[in-house]
Amino acid sequence: MSETRPAADSATIGIQLNGEPARVPQGLTLQQLLEHLGYRPQLVVAEFNGEILPRQRWPEQWVREADSVEVVTIVGGGS
Repeated sequence: MSETRPAADSATIGIQLNGEPARVPQGLTLQQLLEHLGYRPQLVVAEFNGEILPRQRWPEQWVREADSVEVVTIVGGGS
């Protein structure tokens, strides 16, 4: 049985992650990338190639070579 897209662990791609170059598995959606990096998607805001993407688009947004991802963690608190 063959897959139509590469397995996530078969190769890596170069992206910009929070302003720094990073190598990540290819074949991931933005949602999968965030989970792979250890983020809890419900607690972050993601900017993808300069655009803040709504969470509902994350599962369909493929991450490709040279894409830029900025992740902002939402922190609760107060006194």
